[in-house]
Amino acid sequence: MLPCPGLHDVRGSVDTVTEGAFFAALVLDGALAGVIYALVGLAFVVVYKASRMINFALGEWVMLASRLVASGLHGLGLGLMGAIAFGCAGMVALAIVFSRLILKRLVGHPLISLIMVSIGLGILIRGSASIVFAGIPSGIPLPIPEVSLVIHGVPVSSDKLLAAAIAAVSIAALGWFFRWSRTGLALRAIASDQRAAMTAGISIHRHFAISWALAGILSVLAGTLWTAVSGGGFGVEVLGLKVFPIVIIGGLNSISGTVVAAILVGVLESLAVGYLEPSVGGGFRIVTSYLALLAALLVRPYGLFGSRDVERV
Repeated sequence: MLPCPGLHDVRGSVDTVTEGAFFAALVLDGALAGVIYALVGLAFVVVYKASRMINFALGEWVMLASRLVASGLHGLGLGLMGAIAFGCAGMVALAIVFSRLILKRLVGHPLISLIMVSIGLGILIRGSASIVFAGIPSGIPLPIPEVSLVIHGVPVSSDKLLAAAIAAVSIAALGWFFRWSRTGLALRAIASDQRAAMTAGISIHRHFAISWALAGILSVLAGTLWTAVSGGGFGVEVLGLKVFPIVIIGGLNSISGTVVAAILVGVLESLAVGYLEPSVGGGFRIVTSYLALLAALLVRPYGLFGSRDVERV
């Protein structure tokens, strides 16, 4: 988690703020960041659920999505909503091209082939973006005044509260989509049994493309919100490093587990920033999620909400 504006001020004025309020501020800030982490985690899960493919380029996807939105905002003057629509269109187009031209040819190939393709895609996006988007401002301000609110003695910035609310609504909409929509039901069928889904007449390749398009849209939302509250630029791709502990802790195929794990990791990182980093030095929050991952794997190797795969031999 990136440093939270306001928390260090609270820590510095401990004479006027109780230790309990400081703890509550850390927990709240971590939970707000965790909701945005959940969006990134879900961009991973929707692809894995449908295609069983691990997208190691997810951090670059989020970075590219945020840069597309910033380009639409600052370069094309589209306004925030127009820039987000521009970013979604660009990421959906990338997802469709990637699915049709590359993934379709890799069906039936070993898993290592898919992994290497995703890593290569990440390298290509990172190198190309540094050239294409050079000189374009990376900031994406939210259309609200940046003020510090105090809720029961706990300070929280208005932009983080709004970003977390938007992320929560997006997560709820995705949950509804998977549970009630026809396409969502088809994706769940594919995740359960691809051969049975094909027998029922579900187009695997079409729904693979849809899952990657969903990942692109979620990347736009997550990249935009994270840039708005914590700064943008090419450093947004570090969000991808936080995703893997989160989705493994929650369960690779569990949407609800990803949300819970993301909030848990966000809170743990925030507590590490407030209590441990002043003593052990900066950067400890980076390893917090991986320590939580090791602890979770000792208890449930398939994730807190994941399901154990059983194969007949």
